[in-house]
Amino acid sequence: MKAAPTCVGSKAIQGVAARNRNTKHPSGLGSTGGRIQPRYRHGTESMSVKAAAVSFDVKSLPTQPIEGQKTGTSGLRKKAAVFAEGNYLANWIQALFNALGEEVQGQTICLGGDGRWFNKDATQIILKLAAGNGLKKVVVAKDAILATPAASAVIRRRGLYGGLIMSASHNPGGPKEDWGIKFNYKNGEPAPEKITDNIYAFTQTMTEYRMADIPDVDISKLGTTDYGGFEVEVIDPVSDYLMLLQEVFDFDMIKGFLSRTDVSMIFDALHAVTGAYAWPIFVEKLGASPGGMHNAVPLEDFGGGHPDPNLTYAKELVALMYADDAPILGAASDGDGDRNMILGKKFFVTPSDSVAMIAANAEACIPYFKSGLKGCARSMPTSGALDRVATVRGLKFFEVPTGWKYFGNLMDAGMCSVCGEESFGTGSDHIREKDGIWAVLAWLSILAHKNKDVPIGGKLVSVEDVAMEHWKEFGRNFFSRYDYENCDSADANKMMDHIRGIIANSAKGTIFGEFELDFADDFEYTDPVDGSVAKKQGLRFVFTDGSRIIFRLSGTGSSGATIRMYIEQYSADPSTYGNDAQESLGPIIKVALGISRLQEFTGRDKPTVIT
Repeated sequence: MKAAPTCVGSKAIQGVAARNRNTKHPSGLGSTGGRIQPRYRHGTESMSVKAAAVSFDVKSLPTQPIEGQKTGTSGLRKKAAVFAEGNYLANWIQALFNALGEEVQGQTICLGGDGRWFNKDATQIILKLAAGNGLKKVVVAKDAILATPAASAVIRRRGLYGGLIMSASHNPGGPKEDWGIKFNYKNGEPAPEKITDNIYAFTQTMTEYRMADIPDVDISKLGTTDYGGFEVEVIDPVSDYLMLLQEVFDFDMIKGFLSRTDVSMIFDALHAVTGAYAWPIFVEKLGASPGGMHNAVPLEDFGGGHPDPNLTYAKELVALMYADDAPILGAASDGDGDRNMILGKKFFVTPSDSVAMIAANAEACIPYFKSGLKGCARSMPTSGALDRVATVRGLKFFEVPTGWKYFGNLMDAGMCSVCGEESFGTGSDHIREKDGIWAVLAWLSILAHKNKDVPIGGKLVSVEDVAMEHWKEFGRNFFSRYDYENCDSADANKMMDHIRGIIANSAKGTIFGEFELDFADDFEYTDPVDGSVAKKQGLRFVFTDGSRIIFRLSGTGSSGATIRMYIEQYSADPSTYGNDAQESLGPIIKVALGISRLQEFTGRDKPTVIT
């Protein structure tokens, strides 16, 4: 390449991070007290003329390995200040390009994220490294705002090589909070282990990273800049994703439902990425009331909140939905838009029930599934509600480890249409990520279909009605998850070793409280598509009545350990279907706490979050 001004080096990277505190709010708008105002703009009205090509230089800059850059399918997550310091991000990105090797040369990827602190400046660093490593083009979402499911849609619809997603998912954002990045591969799915393992291997042997001397790109304006052998195209973050959703759902049916004078909804974006999608999808396309869009301006610190859509962290939505004047549907999504929570009036739908109810109603209510489901799947800790739908409807069914990549293999093989995780993740084979807005639209479709013959002023079929109807056909799986966040990792591992000892000494027929053991193990999965084996995926006790207790350590945070305890009990007695889950599960919860000696090992007398 031709000579050009001095390349941006590591000092410049530090300068970029330091300037991030002055970065404007992603939408260019201030806080609106939680409700969306003049919206996040999307579309082509600001399309710029393609800039003339310029040449650039590439320099190899010295570095050395940085400890702790172990990469999983959810990418790499650390505190934001760690990523913003020195060459930390540059090392990982260079390791990624090294791991991809010659295959990535001349390719096009997409780039965006959940709007959290450091994303905009990380974008400039990544663009320089992409140019320096021989990529042909990077498609960047405007203001670096791109929901994870939208990124998967962009990769698939545009036939891209892959994409980089800057997100720490449902974890808090800000200079003192979390930051993360992951790579999604050709079909829009999280990178397979062969890539993430190679990334980690290269992080341990780093000696240099390659940066191109190109100026910062104005990512606030749509258009293409050509640097002579490398292009940056800034795109609308909503368009590709919206077009896909319109192919999946009957937007006219949903719009007709939301236009009723006796119907309204609340969507709480928790000041996270789906705030950029709420107005164009729910308001502009579907006619929902603007006043129903809450916390719908993306903020770099998520408004100081925790962007995790559950009963604890979405308490504003919960309070509104348990009021006497609550609307027919309430929903929330998380930091990067791949999770969801569904509520009816004074009624919470567990994620395990949600995926089962969507699967049971999909063929009748969602055009994408009008020919029937290819199959369905759930993660092992998720309740068995979906299993019962599969059995009754004669569908293929799969129980997989936690991690969306396992669903992706089944989808690519044409074996799965709808899938879900108890951790508020639900989705289908329209993309290769879980999808929060997809789940909301699925529930709107179910409600619209079931109320199509109800006159204005008539008794509407509610979310609770849908649930009761479902349980009458399939029975109810009472389910709860207890999260103990930020536990000492050593203490958490001692507890898990203790439980492994109990499993080793517990034969079939062993009695725990009022429950008789069928089997206990550490869940292992053999992928029916590629034959790969995943071991040690969760400690489980399965009892003869179908009840289950499961223990896992979660790695989705940036520090400490989160212990997750799952409790499930099935009932075919209609008189119990309206019972409170915590009361119904009381005896088995007591058994679980006794088996684990959790309070003794961790010092915790209550969970951080109960789902």
